[in-house]
Amino acid sequence: MRYRSNSRALYELLSSMRFAISLLTILGIASIIGTVLKQNEPYNNYLNQFGPFWFPIFEKLGLYAVYNSVWFLTILAFLVISTSVCIVRQTRPMLLDMRSFREHAKENSLAQFQHHDRVPCALPTAEAQALASAYLTRAGFTARSNARGDGVLLAAKQGSWSRIGYFLAHSAIVLICLGGLLDGNLPLKAQMAMGGKVVTSGNQLISDIGPESRLGLDNWSFRGNVFIPEGKSANVAVLNVQDGILLQDLPFSVSLKKFHLDHYESGMPKRFASDIIITDNASGKSVEKTIEVNKPFEFDGVMMYQASFEDGGTKLKLVAHDLRPGAGTDFPLEGAIGDSVKVTTAGLDHTLELGSFRAFNIENMASDQPAEGGTMASLEKHLGSGAKSPTKKDMQNVGPSFQYKLRDSAGQAREYQTYMQPIQQDGAWYMLSGMRDSPSAQFRFMRIPMDADGKPDSWFMIRRQLIDKSRHAELARRFAATAVGQMDASVRSRMEETTRKTLELFAIGGFESLGKFIESTIPEAERDKAADVFIKILEGATWEAWKLARADAGLPAITLDGAAGRLVRDTLNATSDSLHYGAPVFFQLAGFDEVRATVLQVTRSPGKPIVYFGSLLLVLGVFAMLYIRERRLFVLIKDSGEALIALSSNRKSMDVEESFRRHRDGLAAALNPATPA
Repeated sequence: MRYRSNSRALYELLSSMRFAISLLTILGIASIIGTVLKQNEPYNNYLNQFGPFWFPIFEKLGLYAVYNSVWFLTILAFLVISTSVCIVRQTRPMLLDMRSFREHAKENSLAQFQHHDRVPCALPTAEAQALASAYLTRAGFTARSNARGDGVLLAAKQGSWSRIGYFLAHSAIVLICLGGLLDGNLPLKAQMAMGGKVVTSGNQLISDIGPESRLGLDNWSFRGNVFIPEGKSANVAVLNVQDGILLQDLPFSVSLKKFHLDHYESGMPKRFASDIIITDNASGKSVEKTIEVNKPFEFDGVMMYQASFEDGGTKLKLVAHDLRPGAGTDFPLEGAIGDSVKVTTAGLDHTLELGSFRAFNIENMASDQPAEGGTMASLEKHLGSGAKSPTKKDMQNVGPSFQYKLRDSAGQAREYQTYMQPIQQDGAWYMLSGMRDSPSAQFRFMRIPMDADGKPDSWFMIRRQLIDKSRHAELARRFAATAVGQMDASVRSRMEETTRKTLELFAIGGFESLGKFIESTIPEAERDKAADVFIKILEGATWEAWKLARADAGLPAITLDGAAGRLVRDTLNATSDSLHYGAPVFFQLAGFDEVRATVLQVTRSPGKPIVYFGSLLLVLGVFAMLYIRERRLFVLIKDSGEALIALSSNRKSMDVEESFRRHRDGLAAALNPATPA
């Protein structure tokens, strides 16, 4: 008895509308999370985004793969059961109600309807019944009569098929949830739970990944990415699972002939498409197709979408400039994006890890400062426009750049980003190179000044002179001779010593070392004056270093003018920054041979047609429930010469009152033909 009671309670719970609505609410919230939070990304991306505190919490909740999480699929299963039980429970009473005319309704019940009225009937009961039946037929009702002792009741109805909307809508929910379960990778989860499949690291060759991390052709549902460089082919898809990957074998191979990429003026991609050749593994037949965004292609039950694009192994030609004191060797280096190149020239012991390459870099080169003078400039300080951007924009392509990591023998690495072409800033041209210690940090850029030939060669020559301690005495002697001239020898000697000491401090840590020396040795009231003196000494010594470097290189002498003076100041700034650059070598991009790669998303979704069909049923069901109105009209013709007319509707709307008034007047006119309308 108790078992039966528990079963009945479970049945009541599963067939409860509140229970189903609660499940739908949870699914709605989960779907919002799955839409806002990008799904199935590598775990490192989520760790960088949420930090070490929230990352494991969200991982336990399964928010990184909401639609494939166990709790989401469990809710889907319960919703399928609950909705199916609701349909089973309501089918019989609804079918009975749809077939029923309620011709046995009592007069007292009809008199309780919101819309009812009594009208006189001047005709005999049989004749009145015939006229009323004819009117109901003309009005679109299906009627059934029931003779009584005091008269006859005509029970009519129309729109009973609105109840079919209930079955369509609830069946649609069942189908949509079943489609979600089919696409939920349930077999894969079962295999992983039993140890049949194990995720592996993505930092290895595909050929080195074993069968325990590969999924066969019989896997009925998957969603992964295929990375294909130009001129190459692939026959496996990579599935991001938890903190690793799985490989999905495909029944065909995909070759990329050409990747097309067009840009807007702002630099954003306008169109990217892939010219591919698909070759079936079984038959060997090939199909050529161009896949674009929003224009997918299906082959052998697998849908292919144009997802994104990446670098496919662009070959870079680099010039390595040795930044170590006393070194003056430049040497060429070549490598492709994704390679790790050993750097062992001139006693170096580092590894260059080429990370990414961008042929286009669109930056806003407009100055943030308002234009000087003018009536419009003064007005723009006070006026605004909703159509006008609050900031000035001058979007320009600043040329190619590449990112890389330089790892020392101890395994420590820093990340760098260097632009190939010089960029104009503040009226001068610079080569930009940024450095950061961690992927979450921003790049800190060093600006290397360009000389009159548009090259950074002068900076490298001057820098070698400034940080080489063996050249400081000569630079100090030259600067003292220029600054002091034929003055007392002791004054010139003190100037040489001050210049040499200044160069030594600067070569250690740039302006930072010089600032610490000033703070520790000079009273606060005199620090600004002392700093100006040191800067002038450094500028003079830098000018001498430039002349000396050009003489050593066999270049003609130069004259000191405004452009040369600015180059001297910029050289000092860049040299100071380079001492904190964290790399013994500066890699300059001299040339490249770009290779693009496409990223195709491949999916096998057996539940997709079921979901589409369920969505169609849902639309039809909602349409039926909203726009097909069920109305029942009762006409009780009494032998006493009176008729009771009552109308009921399943939905309260503004036209119910008008409909009742129209039918009442029509029936009253039919039952009293001699009475003027």
